[in-house]
Amino acid sequence: MKVVIIKYNAGNIRSVLFALERIGVEAIVTENHDEIRAADRVIFPGVGEASSAMKYLKEKGLDELIRSLKQPVLGICLGMQLMCKHSEENDTECLGIFDQKVKRFSSAGLKIPQIGWNNISALKTDLFKNVPENSYMYFVHSYYVENCENAIATTDYVQVYSSAVHKDNFYAVQFHPEKSGEVGQLILENFIKGI
Repeated sequence: MKVVIIKYNAGNIRSVLFALERIGVEAIVTENHDEIRAADRVIFPGVGEASSAMKYLKEKGLDELIRSLKQPVLGICLGMQLMCKHSEENDTECLGIFDQKVKRFSSAGLKIPQIGWNNISALKTDLFKNVPENSYMYFVHSYYVENCENAIATTDYVQVYSSAVHKDNFYAVQFHPEKSGEVGQLILENFIKGI
């Protein structure tokens, strides 16, 4: 099983690598198009800002490459937002894999960004096989994907939003499975071995 983590200028790759090691998976971190195409599973993580990340992806031709992938792909946090159509963060056109807009939370008396543990519910697909409903995951974000037909998990913070989405071979989660303990580990394992 060849697992690739896409390297681009939006960090947190080390924590994803460590999480994969804990489930016995060695991943390659690369921006090489041939290596990414040849992978059995591709992980597209991200922490950072949408417009600079998209600029880098376009400069390296990774935007077109990611859209063309046929194997299972998992976006994490900013990776999920970049897989959508448009982000309000600096008015950024994104990859358009999911036909959704990424919006900034209105505070409504709650702290923005959302930092910490929140639960996920309405779980669908084998990504969440054996994951208990209302499990707690670790989140860090100021922007969210609206609740939509592609949602395979939802979370309530300011309003109910899509905390995971799925379309064809593309999966994406807003939370950080690599920082979410045993349940997060199970989600990564499901993605690597169960999809």
